[in-house]
Formats: sequence, structure tokens, C-alpha cells
Amino acid sequence: MPGLSPMRGVGAEAGRAVVRLARLPLDIAVESVGQLTGWLAPARPARSTEAGEPSTVDAAIPVLLVHGLADREWVVSSLQRGLGGCGAGPFVPVSYNALSPDIRAAARILGDQVELAHARSAGRPVVLIGYSLGGLIARYYVQRLGGDAYVPLVITLATPHGGTATALLAPPHPLLRQLRPGSQVLTELAEPAARCRTRFVAFYSDLDEAVIPAARGRIDHPDLKARNVLVPGVGHLTLPLHQPVIDQMRSLLTAAGQAASALTPPARDSGDKSEDAEA
Repeated sequence: MPGLSPMRGVGAEAGRAVVRLARLPLDIAVESVGQLTGWLAPARPARSTEAGEPSTVDAAIPVLLVHGLADREWVVSSLQRGLGGCGAGPFVPVSYNALSPDIRAAARILGDQVELAHARSAGRPVVLIGYSLGGLIARYYVQRLGGDAYVPLVITLATPHGGTATALLAPPHPLLRQLRPGSQVLTELAEPAARCRTRFVAFYSDLDEAVIPAARGRIDHPDLKARNVLVPGVGHLTLPLHQPVIDQMRSLLTAAGQAASALTPPARDSGDKSEDAEA
């Protein structure tokens, strides 16, 4: 996969990091206060990206976008712009409580929204795309909570599947503690998962300043059907915006949508007078 040169990648990442770090404390505070006061419900109904309309039976395959910690608006809007028109959809941003005690609770909230999207799309399967912490939430739901019954594909971006050394120095946020290597949640994800049917694609980078060492962005589990895609020279904040990554995700979503359409029988016209309709 073509990527940015190391120096150009560092420069692009540094610019985004300055802006992101400046906004991070405020974003966390706003989201946390909003959830405490009821501005953001723990599990909001899934919404379509088309002017808030619910998904319909004609949609190809619902795609739920799971953000990282305090980056909901930024990453969701970027992914929606990049992935639109690829034959999949609707694209549904999901939310979890930034004050949640752990990844497990966030995964249960995600499960409620997956089942709602599944029901609204006439029983079609659901694809999950998770950025950073959101990728671990998506993986925990699918691997540990039975989400593989609804989700044939999970795509993760810059997700610390093996934990990260940076979490050892991070503030004592309850979710960040679970990103430390050897945490109980990561130990659970390392346990046997022979019955998990979901396919995983994990994009990770050798320049990721948040996932250290870089290899911890891979999914290395003997029971999981996982493909790891190294994206050279791209940092943590740049990876979900990187055009080669967007292009590969578009191809994955197009194929998933086609597979879902092939497996789902077309809805009958209520005015159909054929013998099958009358039977």
C-alpha cells in the first residue's frame, strides 16, 4: 500500500496532533458532562445519514461507525465523507458513555444499536468500523458477546488490540486503563474464540504514536479470521483520513454489501398477484 514518506507523514500528523491535543480536554469534558446531564443518551437509536431518516429494507448493508475516546464528531464525519457512495449504507454513528466503567459496558451499548440497525434493515447483517478504542469495543462485542451472529465484518483503524505502552502514562480514565498490556479485558480477548464467525480487517501503522509498539495494532489470535494491513508512514490521527485506507475500506464495504444483497431475498410488492403471493 502506498503511503506518505516518513518526514511528510510526521509533519502531517504533528499538525493534526497539535489541534487534537488542544481540543481533547474540552471534548472529553463536554461529552462527559453531556452524558451526565442527559444530553447524550447511553444508547441512542440508530439513525441514517440521510437527514435523520431510519434505514430501509432497500439499504445494502448497515455500517455502524464506532468512535474512539472523545473524537466522535471528527472521525465519524470524516469516515462518512470518505465512504459514501460505495454501495453500502446507511452509515450510522453510534455513541457510548465516555464515563463507562469499562469496554464491556460500551460493547453492550453497541450491541443494542447493532440489533436495532439489523431489525430496521429487514434482518440484513451489519458491518462495524471502529477507530482506536472503538475498534476494541467492536471486537469485544463480536468476540465475547455473541455479536458475530449479526456482524460478518469488523474493520478496525489504529486500534491497540494488544494494548499500548502509552496507556501506562495516560490519565487514570477507566477506559484507558483497559488499554494497558495485560489488562483483564485484553486477557479475555486472548482467550479461545473458535466459534467466532466474524472476519476482521485491522489497519495499523508503523508511525502510530498512540499504539506502541506498532505490532500491537495487529490482531494475532489463532481462532480469529483476521487480516492485518500495515499502513507505513501514517500516524494515529491521520490513518482514518488516509486515502489508500479509505479506498480499501470502500472495496471491503462494496463486497460486503453485494454479499448481503445476494443472501437477502427481495421484498415483495404488496400488489403482487402471483400465485406465490397469494399462497
